[in-house]
Order: sequence, then structure tokens, then C-alpha cells
Amino acid sequence: MSQGSNFVDYVKICCRSGKGGAGSAHLHRDKFTMTGGPDGGDGGRGGHIILKGNAQFWTLLHLKYRKHIIAGDGDSGGSSHKSGKTGRDEILEVPLGTIARDAETGDVIFEITEDGETRILTPGGRGGLGNAHFKTPTLQTPRFAQPGEPGREEWMILELKVLADVGLVGFPNAGKSTLLSVLSAAKPEIADYPFTTIVPNLGMVSYRDGRSFVMADIPGIIEGASKGKGLGFRFLRHIERNSVLLFMIPADTSRSIREEYEILKNELREFNPELMHKPHLLAITKADLLDEELEAEMALECPKIPYLFISSVAQKGIPALKDLIWKTINS
Repeated sequence: MSQGSNFVDYVKICCRSGKGGAGSAHLHRDKFTMTGGPDGGDGGRGGHIILKGNAQFWTLLHLKYRKHIIAGDGDSGGSSHKSGKTGRDEILEVPLGTIARDAETGDVIFEITEDGETRILTPGGRGGLGNAHFKTPTLQTPRFAQPGEPGREEWMILELKVLADVGLVGFPNAGKSTLLSVLSAAKPEIADYPFTTIVPNLGMVSYRDGRSFVMADIPGIIEGASKGKGLGFRFLRHIERNSVLLFMIPADTSRSIREEYEILKNELREFNPELMHKPHLLAITKADLLDEELEAEMALECPKIPYLFISSVAQKGIPALKDLIWKTINS
């Protein structure tokens, strides 16, 4: 199975939580007591559907074919104040960066960002109170109890936004996958045609003194991506989670460096204006094609953000790029 078919960043699931058990209306009886008072126990809570963060997961693939998630019902209360058993919770492990949305309204319910974090997605129904709760001075032997609350059935959307320190932004064939393969142990598919990368690739980049940062190669943007063209905003959302955006523009671009940067920036702004507040860095790739004179000429048309000329193939400017990224992440 290719990485493309393994990576799933969106699932729609039907969640059915458990119904609460009924409270008991039992009256105490034993060989010495013929007309005892109420001793009915409470019903058990219905099972919740819970999301749990797991740092080892990077995709929602395991939930793609589980359309219906059903938790257990709570048991009824018993005599002698015995509570009913709680319904079985259904715990779904998800990657960090998973957002839960209400499928009907589209509203974000919560987001899972930490390993081991648990949040209730669909709560189970509460168990009913036993008749012991309803005893009063004027009603010594209540013969009724509360029914349990029904569970809920609702459609939910789980959406994954990749968590990374640095997001690579550029048109197809800007050299993003090549850079990631040089800097990290990630092995993205690399070829000279548009949309080689159709899923985000994550790579751990080693820095000095055992330190490291995470880099994400986001699928190439095309003009109109913010309106859904090409691979569209389905992948632009992954950029929202990156601390630093590294724009990559090849030295052999047919446009000026500044013009290409403005087009990329505009696509991000159209999608989410808040992306403009993140630190922007610029790497001009394939710089092994340039001599000093051409490089100096191109530098004059660079936007006013930190930039470097690099070549992943010739290893030009790579240590300096790591330094720049590390300094920006930790500034």
C-alpha cells in the first residue's frame, strides 16, 4: 500500500453513546422485615465515546471504515442500594492535531493536542436515580424510580491538521520533497511532475547537540488553491498548525522571486489571514544553477524577509538554513 492510500486526514463517523440504566424501585424485604423502606440503587451511566491522543499515530486510516461507533448501555440499579454497572466506553485513539466537529453545524467541539489527552466526544446517558432518593417524611415508601437518560446518536467529523515546527510552502516542483529527504530520514516520493506529493510528509530534522525539529512537506500549492483548485484547501489546512512557514521558490522560476512569493502568500491569506502572522522564511532552491553574479541580481528582487540561496543536491546553504530555522522557531 502506498503512503498516499495510507494517509487519511478526514473521517465522518456516526457516534451512538450508551443509554443510562434505570433506577430501581425496590423495597427492602428479608425474613425479619416484611414492609421495609426503599433500597433501590441507581442505574449505571451509559458508555461515552471518547477520543484519546496518541503520538504514535499520524493518520485517521484506522477509523476510515468504522462508520458506526457504538458504546455500551448502563445496567439498571439493584436492591440493597446497589448501583448498576456503567456502560462500556468506546475509546478512539487519534493522532495529535485531530479536531472534532459537529457534522451538522460544522462547529469545532475540541482539539486533541497532547499524547494521552482524553476528551468525551459523545457522552452517555445518565443513570436513573433509585427510589431511595425519593423518600421524604411524608412519603416513606416511594414505589417509583427514575428511568435512565437515552444515549445520543450524532454524526461527527474528525479532521487532522499536521503538527510540525516548519511547514514547507511552494508551487509543485519547488524542491520541497528533495529538501525534506536531505534534511531528515523521511523518504517522500520525488519526481519532476506536479503533485508528486499528494499527502503531507513529516520529517524529524536533527540539529546540534541532540536537538531536533519537525518539518512538514505540504502538497504543492497552485493559484486558486484557496478556492479549492488543484489539491486545494484540503491541504492548506495543514499549514495552519506550523510555527514557521518556509517558502520555497526555485531559482529557475519563470516569474520574479518577489512575484512568486506574493502569489503564494495571497493563496495563504485567502485561506486564513492568520497565516500572515506566522514567521515567514524564504529558500531560493536549485541555487547550484546560479553563478555569483546571477545570485546577486536575484537577491535584489527578494521580498523583505529572511532568505537564503540553497541547493539540496549540492548541499549548498543547508547548514545555514537549519540555523535560520532553529533561531526562528526559538525566537
